[in-house]
Amino acid sequence: MNQISLYDDVVTARERLAGEAHITPVLTSRTLDECTGASVFLKCENFQRMGAFKFRGAYNAISQLSAADRGRGVVAYSSGNHAQAVALVSKLLKTSATIVMPNNASTIKRQAAEGYGATIVTYDVEKESREVVAADLAEKHGRVMIPPFDHEHIIAGQGTVAAELVDAVPDLDMVLAPCGGGGLLSGTAVAVKGSNGNCKVIGVEPEVADDATRSFHTKTLQTVRNPPTIADGARTASLGNLTFPLILENVDDMKTVTEDAIKEAVRFLFYRMKLVVEPSGALGVAALLSGAVRAAGKIGVIISGGNIDAKTMCHIFGETSR
Repeated sequence: MNQISLYDDVVTARERLAGEAHITPVLTSRTLDECTGASVFLKCENFQRMGAFKFRGAYNAISQLSAADRGRGVVAYSSGNHAQAVALVSKLLKTSATIVMPNNASTIKRQAAEGYGATIVTYDVEKESREVVAADLAEKHGRVMIPPFDHEHIIAGQGTVAAELVDAVPDLDMVLAPCGGGGLLSGTAVAVKGSNGNCKVIGVEPEVADDATRSFHTKTLQTVRNPPTIADGARTASLGNLTFPLILENVDDMKTVTEDAIKEAVRFLFYRMKLVVEPSGALGVAALLSGAVRAAGKIGVIISGGNIDAKTMCHIFGETSR
């Protein structure tokens, strides 16, 4: 995949998303700056439509389908945010969506996807592969597959998050992005490097779901099955065939954070900045507050989403803050 053409695809995706996706705010906090010793700028995709960055990639992909393909309907697999995004975009573009979700998916994310009109098919995470279940459904019903991250249009759409961030704060020294399957991180890296080659891009994932970090450092694709992390958006088994090489080429480093650090970041964002952020969305802030990433200069952090359910909220806020 050509890097220059993919950056151009990010630029085109911004045009396609104009008037459809929200241009989300970039927020700052004097307290966060004091805690980290840096100037931190949070790109808040928790204020995006359906509550996460995933709307961007889903809209960029589904809007490019032909009328005939939209008529066939789409199928996707997701633990939550991609499910909601595909469901909402399908409603907006008047196509039907079937979403394959794990049987332990967040209740609020499943209900939201259903509320947008999607048909939900669950699978047993211990016995079945979501990719296989979705592929079988696509073949059986003739639907178009919209994968959660390993797709050029998805990656380009997600890259528009960082493109907006570097427009708002053009002289950033570093950008931190959460990493699950790598769609957001690879799109971020392409967008940032295309605008400011001197800005470092660092991916952050949970310590117990460190497949991308191990893949990055060994240069060999690693996997982790059903990692026990509270950050459900980062439970993806591995990077993709497209996202892995993009990350190797454009990302400067990968870091991991503990479960305690993730929870503390969620609490910090809520109590100090009055932001509702899901655990996956707080990974970058967790890296800064825990010292996993050395903070210096001007740092952009992508807050990827805010879809957190009551059970997870109670678990996090019921613990004693460290």
